[in-house]
Amino acid sequence: MYQKCPKCGFKNSEDKEDIVCPQCGLIFDKWLKNKYKSKIPLNAQLDSSSMGSFIQTYKIKLLYVPENILKHRFYLNLVIYILFFVWGWSFIVSNHYSAELNNSFMHLVNLVFHEAGHVIFRLFGQFMSILGGSLLQLLVPVIFLFSFLKRKDTFAASIMLWWLAQSMMDLVAYIDDAQRQEMWLLGGVQGKDLPGIHDWNNILSQLGLLNYDHFLATLVSWLAIFIMFLAFFWGAVLLKKMMNQ
Repeated sequence: MYQKCPKCGFKNSEDKEDIVCPQCGLIFDKWLKNKYKSKIPLNAQLDSSSMGSFIQTYKIKLLYVPENILKHRFYLNLVIYILFFVWGWSFIVSNHYSAELNNSFMHLVNLVFHEAGHVIFRLFGQFMSILGGSLLQLLVPVIFLFSFLKRKDTFAASIMLWWLAQSMMDLVAYIDDAQRQEMWLLGGVQGKDLPGIHDWNNILSQLGLLNYDHFLATLVSWLAIFIMFLAFFWGAVLLKKMMNQ
């Protein structure tokens, strides 16, 4: 690599490039990496092999299952998976635009965090206070997901991904109703009865996207279905690994 050693100054008299200094034994490639390591941007250091290692690391974290898992724990997870799989399908095949999901138990759960979001995000101004309801409704399952991953409970994390998908489906009818404002809201009123009370009418109006309410609702609906299938797949892979332990 070098004809002159950068450490001891040894000059190679032959017309060739060594990878190790014949005099002091310095490994040129290692010396070069150590010298310029702090000067090379992080994205420049991520070559194909290190990027593959990065992906592999997170793959291992996402698919981690405890060794020698107890049989009763496996069967309990299997029952939970079947219940959430069937329940999830009922959400997938439902009409996301008709607000029928507002009659589900999960809507009540989501509603608690939705209303709390309006209060919490009020600190960041009026627009964020309005958006904060839907935002916190989605953030809570994400926070729980990463919390379970940190505790290495990947199966519980997959259920939290399921919750995120369901919570997104729960918002579809609200987004789609932005122009009509016919949905019955908390307090037994419709958005058109009390101007300014409908979250997504306010959000999309301020963003200049009110005419795209149905398009955005459809986008959220399909994304939610995709994430729900992803949660199904993740949970199934984990169960298979548990079974083979």
